[in-house]
Amino acid sequence: MERHRCGWCLGDDLYEAYHDYEWGVPVKDDETLFEFLILETFQAGLSWITILRKRENFRKAFDNFDYKKIAAYDQSKIDTLLQDPGIVRNKLKVNATVSNAKAFMEVQREFGTFSNYIWGFVDGKPIKNALKTYKDAPANTKLSDTISKDLKKRGFKFVGSTVVYAHMQATGMVNDHEIQCFRYHEV
Repeated sequence: MERHRCGWCLGDDLYEAYHDYEWGVPVKDDETLFEFLILETFQAGLSWITILRKRENFRKAFDNFDYKKIAAYDQSKIDTLLQDPGIVRNKLKVNATVSNAKAFMEVQREFGTFSNYIWGFVDGKPIKNALKTYKDAPANTKLSDTISKDLKKRGFKFVGSTVVYAHMQATGMVNDHEIQCFRYHEV
């Protein structure tokens, strides 16, 4: 029996696996939150499937998304990344990854964990929407506007409201699975 999935992932095995096992699952560990933050910033202006297909290349290039290592990257490492055909070689985004790693650790110092900070915006509980179709999902909300402004104030880059909302969806801060999707009630 075929399970109903959100329409955005249909027809691609990688997309469907991401949808079935990761997208919308509440993430509370800082390492995964940072990984998704970096991937979402690189996705800005591109399709998510493009980033998903390069995810393992990003993992290798960015030291398994270790924000402590990334925060210490020097110009030589940045130059090496900009030559890596396995990732999106955007100078602004690569530099933003380094500065975002530093800002991420500042948030940890202030709040204990980045998770405490980001999940504080939703009182630690996912927002459960009731979408009939994925096309009804907003690109951003007042809450993602608020989080985006706060992140920017803290020195983060490439964290516009749309990027923030995508991060909220990916990390389960908001459940935007279609109500008929088998994952809607599971996450």
